[in-house]
Amino acid sequence: MFFRLSHTPVEELVRINTTRALAQGWRVVIRGRDIGALDRLDEALWRDPADGFLPHGVAGGPHDAAQPVLLTLGAERPNGAQALIALEGAEVTPGEIAELERVWIVFDGNDELALQVARSQWRALTGAGAEAEFWSEASGQWRKEADNRKS
Repeated sequence: MFFRLSHTPVEELVRINTTRALAQGWRVVIRGRDIGALDRLDEALWRDPADGFLPHGVAGGPHDAAQPVLLTLGAERPNGAQALIALEGAEVTPGEIAELERVWIVFDGNDELALQVARSQWRALTGAGAEAEFWSEASGQWRKEADNRKS
């Protein structure tokens, strides 16, 4: 699932989707490309949200395998994640999509470069046979803009 953010902060969408994944019994990897952005996300996820605590850790610690949610710059999933949230154009392969329960590719719809990267990812992944949905909130509310799923 591709999510083009225009109004919602990335932290809010990450929290919503991660909470849903955990409710399914899935572990989650959140993959970024910039350590500073992951540090800011880590800090935001530790703040006391109105809907409860979101347990997580940052990769590189001694307890990576035990983390229900793991923030990382790497392609590995040391916590055995069944779901992946890719931020900032972090790479996602067709093989990962095939073996995971859910993949969210999240990008800033107000950033032209991020839009180009997401379009490139869409073409590469769907061209390799991955099924995907493209969601946008550019109109002010979430709408499905594209869907190549066969079902």
